[in-house]
Amino acid sequence: MNTLANGQFKDLQERVRGEVLQAGAAGYDEARAVWNAMIDRRPALIVRCAGTADVRAALGYARDHQLPLAVRGGGHNIAGSALCDDGLVIDLSGMKSVQVDSRQRRAWVEGGATLRDFDHEAQSWGLATPLGINSTTGVAGLALGGGFGWLSRTLGLAADNLLSADIVTADAQRLHVSAADQPDLFWAIRGGGGNFGVITRFEFQLHPVGPEITAGLLVFPSSQAKSVLMQYRDAVQSMPADLTVWAVLRKAPPLPFLAPEVHGQDVLILPVFSPSPGAATDAAIERIGQFGQLLGMHVGPTPYTAWQQAFDPLLTPGARNYWKSHNFSQLGDQAIDVVLDYASRLPTTQCEIFLGLLGAQASVPAPDATAYPHRDALYVMNVHTRWDDPADDERCIAWARDFFRAAAPYASGGVYVNFMPQDEAERTPDAYGANYQRLAQIKRKFDPDNLFRTNQNIRPEAA
Repeated sequence: MNTLANGQFKDLQERVRGEVLQAGAAGYDEARAVWNAMIDRRPALIVRCAGTADVRAALGYARDHQLPLAVRGGGHNIAGSALCDDGLVIDLSGMKSVQVDSRQRRAWVEGGATLRDFDHEAQSWGLATPLGINSTTGVAGLALGGGFGWLSRTLGLAADNLLSADIVTADAQRLHVSAADQPDLFWAIRGGGGNFGVITRFEFQLHPVGPEITAGLLVFPSSQAKSVLMQYRDAVQSMPADLTVWAVLRKAPPLPFLAPEVHGQDVLILPVFSPSPGAATDAAIERIGQFGQLLGMHVGPTPYTAWQQAFDPLLTPGARNYWKSHNFSQLGDQAIDVVLDYASRLPTTQCEIFLGLLGAQASVPAPDATAYPHRDALYVMNVHTRWDDPADDERCIAWARDFFRAAAPYASGGVYVNFMPQDEAERTPDAYGANYQRLAQIKRKFDPDNLFRTNQNIRPEAA
């Protein structure tokens, strides 16, 4: 453990308005806990920032003392990029302000805000921007990786709706970036992850959404999963942009609309979502319900904020998680067979395989319009392996890796950077494709020493 002399610690504490924690201090262990319980890192210092001045002071201190550096927003990243061993963590979790201008339809969001924080403020005006599916996720990490969720087919990615940002770069300078100001850096942060600095504030475009939307779940038995998935795949081709249907294979949770004997069975769940009123999507959802013999269906008007939190009980912090992911531009019969094979052998009751549907508005921008390049990805598959007992690590991780290898021949070769676990550093170029070289050039300009490297790292291009 890297520790500081009393004088060094006091010097840093006097330079920040927030709290500085060392190992052994009250609150240190709570502050180093993140969503994925597999991550167990012990920073030398955690600086719980109260504002941009604290961020600049902490960053400068880490650079001057050659300490490893990590940046924590929501602490939700699967790879644990919010923490580092023996270094300094810039913790933004106390910077949660969300300010909304309902007339201009703009939101200004600090770097520690979660999706729940954002939605709470924006929905008071009936406004939203595309974010993820778990309300405890940090807005910063989600948006910096591209960011997709229920609204992406209708309104694009989170990164597509980012208008500007305030960023503290490796030299501890604060820059305002937008399409007009530092356009290369603005391009890079829309998908390039935390490689270029600490974002202290985002400005997003807002759109009229809710407060009531149409959403719910259709549950089919695993015995009909192949037929249902094939019909689902065919229906996607003509699906309207304001309708999103994902596919999830897992053990049935104890949902109140399912018969008790269904609980724990292998099932295929089709979550459906539309920002449009019920009448506009009722017919399309009814057709989806006819894909097979339903075990249960619960779809109807619901508050947007409630739907954004609907999956939180399945994604609570404290469990051990390991993900593997592929992008698919199409879902052929062989790919479906591989999915069904591994779905029949889930290693724990908490594991699931989901296919997140994109396309429509998410596919409109050119691959080089933002750093996020995968505009051809119609499905993003996440192999979500989840368990509690460390004794199950080897078995669960092996299942995920085997599945990943079996599905690879049918995938498009790309990967969503936010779904990459800590052992996939070699896949970072795959996350950016043809955009990687430009990102490496921008990295050399703004972070030539690779200070921001506790992430899915983009190395600076060699001089």
